[in-house]
Amino acid sequence: MEIFSSYNMIIGAAAIVIISFWFNGISKKTNIPSVLMLIVLGIILQFGLKYFMVAEFDFEQNLRGTLEIIGTVGLIMIVLEAALELELKREKLVPILKSMAIALIGLIGSAWVAALILYQFIDGMTMQAAWLYATPLSILSSAIIIPSVSSLADHKKEFHIYESTFSDIMGIMMFYFLTGSLDPETNTGAVGFAGNIALTIVIAIVASYALVLIFQRIKSQAKQFLLIAVLLLLYAIGKKMHLSSLIIILIFGLVIANVKLFFPGKTAIFLEKEKMKQVYHELHIITLETAFVVRTFFFVIFGITIVLSSLLSLNVALVSVLIIASIYAIRFALLRVFIGSDILPQVFIAPRGLITILLFYAIPVEAEVAGFESGILLFVIIASSLIMTWAMIKDKKKIGTMLDEIDEEHEERNEAEDALREHNKEESLEEISNNEDPTPEKLDSDIDDSYQNH
Repeated sequence: MEIFSSYNMIIGAAAIVIISFWFNGISKKTNIPSVLMLIVLGIILQFGLKYFMVAEFDFEQNLRGTLEIIGTVGLIMIVLEAALELELKREKLVPILKSMAIALIGLIGSAWVAALILYQFIDGMTMQAAWLYATPLSILSSAIIIPSVSSLADHKKEFHIYESTFSDIMGIMMFYFLTGSLDPETNTGAVGFAGNIALTIVIAIVASYALVLIFQRIKSQAKQFLLIAVLLLLYAIGKKMHLSSLIIILIFGLVIANVKLFFPGKTAIFLEKEKMKQVYHELHIITLETAFVVRTFFFVIFGITIVLSSLLSLNVALVSVLIIASIYAIRFALLRVFIGSDILPQVFIAPRGLITILLFYAIPVEAEVAGFESGILLFVIIASSLIMTWAMIKDKKKIGTMLDEIDEEHEERNEAEDALREHNKEESLEEISNNEDPTPEKLDSDIDDSYQNH
């Protein structure tokens, strides 16, 4: 069809990237997640394409494969981007462990309650299938959180980066543990799953050290995409071997960002520090840019594939509202226990997004339940993003109001001091008018003394 000609595709892709960049600017000023704007853009494009296309076209069916590939690459880039920003220090051990505990307990608790809700309200839903469907709905979206929390205080921003990254990794591991239990022949149980994780960590550490030692010696200027290609290869091979491949990406990013920690003492002789700084800097920039582009196209394509009619079901709305309520109730309780009273806006920053969509598409055919409507997925994603938007905007206004109050108090104090000084000056002039004419120096001295005494 003419609408899908090569030049039209290039124009469309370029326009989407430009618009996404503009959305990022709006997001920084308004705290509305750019991801939400990209989804809306995708929905608008869906209507536009349907208007200009003659034949019927099933966007969800035809674009699902593309969405999965882009989403997987985006996931790797987002986790790598987050890992490169994590500085491991002894004083940060407690915040890291606290974030991990909140992410793990929140994931399991939310999945358990969501599974009970799905089991009760969805026809044909078994408890095993309910857990499988509930897991994607219980994972925080680092793709939405990480770009959205830049305006928060450093300790809050750091908490969200740790928590969302751990939630992604543990949620994926939990999902594939559940899918493995569907086949009794390949199911190795909890012991096998723990062994799988341990093996993945060993492979990740060995691969990370090897990549650091090799890539610091490569003299070519065009080596960053080679490094990314190797990481994609390791991720894909790991998935083929049923490993938790995202751990490989996370550990590699942590090693690159904290080379001094991973090469202590005499082992530092193996490092070429200047070249490693260059590798880190260039990889950080390329990862950031790639994550931005991939995230842009993923959420626009997702918007194109959305079936809006699925939102009109009363059962979809009921199930979605119950799941959303349970998410924030559990999150509130966890943050109160682990953090204390200063939990705003963190309690409302719990959006679902890229991982939720990817894992939903990865549910095995034998576990699919016909009664489950995709509108639940869409409802939870949009509602959780809107709630986060509201909380971030409210927090920004609160900070702005506090700053305005400080400015007003400062101005009022200055005005009061000016008025007091003027009043004292007049009194001083009256007091010395009966005496001999003072010198200018004496006059200034008397005025200052009077002001001090007052």
